[in-house]
Amino acid sequence: MACFEMFYEQCECFRKGSHHSNAILYNILSQKDTMNNNYSVGQYNCHCKVRRSVRLKNPEKTCQGASDILVKTISFMKNLPSFHQLPIKDQLALLQSSWAPLFILGLAQEGVNFDVTDVPATSMLKRILLDGQIPEASEPFDRPQPTLVGVQRLKSCLNKLWSLDLSPKEYAYLKGTILFNPDVPGLRTSQFIESLQQEAQRALHEVLAPLHPEDTGRFARILLIASTLKTITPMFITELFFRPIIGQTDLLDFLAEMLFAR
Repeated sequence: MACFEMFYEQCECFRKGSHHSNAILYNILSQKDTMNNNYSVGQYNCHCKVRRSVRLKNPEKTCQGASDILVKTISFMKNLPSFHQLPIKDQLALLQSSWAPLFILGLAQEGVNFDVTDVPATSMLKRILLDGQIPEASEPFDRPQPTLVGVQRLKSCLNKLWSLDLSPKEYAYLKGTILFNPDVPGLRTSQFIESLQQEAQRALHEVLAPLHPEDTGRFARILLIASTLKTITPMFITELFFRPIIGQTDLLDFLAEMLFAR
């Protein structure tokens, strides 16, 4: 019950008293909470934007565009000789840490926009009533679903990037500063990776001078906005853009295969 009480405190729908009208559904769902301690409160289909589950409005078109950008993201890594000089484990660690923010930069650079629609709130209830079974923990309902507030956070990041009107060179060097992150845990060559990040930052700073000679604060603004990309989790990106096409496949395993494919 502790996690449910936390959900009550955060969810506007519950504060307004809608939990009384959903008492029967809550009792059904509580059976799953009792059977599985890993149940996530994020699966309650409330209607406030904090917890409202959404999905792509045009998944076929948007997922195809997202897939193309993901391929370009991995190609960016593969085409960096300095990246291939790193130990395999460091390459994997940097891949895991950076693919999501690099993908978001790709969305911004390609000017990708997308719309979402609500996930029908009755889908889980229908399944329980029709099948007479509560979904197991390994089934899709147990995964955190994309929320409206998450989409708004992502679009806010994209709008900030678009407001900078970055050039291709600025995008390239910014990607380098994000990829070569020496603070990723478990790196064997963190000092070398730090030098690569500093090199990318210097190149970014140098390219700004002829492009924006009067905008002395542009470099700091770019790095500040780039730091906000970490607020968008890889799980959110995966569930929104790639789950419809990869199913139960582990996306990180797929990215690693792409990275090391010859």
